[in-house]
Amino acid sequence: MAIDPERTFKPIAIALLTLSDTRTEADDTSGDILAERITTKGHTIATRAIAREDVTKLVTLLSDWLDDPAIDCIITTGGTGLTGRDVTPEALDQLKIANQGKDIPGFGELFRWISYSTIGTSTVQSRAMAIMAQGKYIFALPGSNGAVKDGWDRILDEQLDSRNRPCNFVELMPRLKEV
Repeated sequence: MAIDPERTFKPIAIALLTLSDTRTEADDTSGDILAERITTKGHTIATRAIAREDVTKLVTLLSDWLDDPAIDCIITTGGTGLTGRDVTPEALDQLKIANQGKDIPGFGELFRWISYSTIGTSTVQSRAMAIMAQGKYIFALPGSNGAVKDGWDRILDEQLDSRNRPCNFVELMPRLKEV
């Protein structure tokens, strides 16, 4: 795994969504961490929002973002735990089914493996996951600052870099709608 200087960096437009019943723009620290890392890397924030944890509203918002040609990828933070209000995986499952999408199981598996080194067995409470729908990736990270750092720094930073070898998510984007 390495960045190949012979390859060209291709910035992508990322939609960023924080799911929370309590956070506001003033205290969305996990969203701020992701936004800073995304833009520092050279990508753009296509849009950014904070939404309450409601499956129906989440599916509607994410569907709109999937339909938006100005958005290449979506990253969410929050709503991946086990409580009754944590509904991000359920919303992503609905989107996947409605759009004949696909699970990306390795993302959640790798996230929990990485997280284990930070929080130990508490990582089993995370339902971090990723799907592909309508030719776009949706990555669902937990809402803690440590989790978004682990998810970006140890997975997404490399996989959303078109120069990463031996392969990366960006190079697959033109082929995601193949039948």
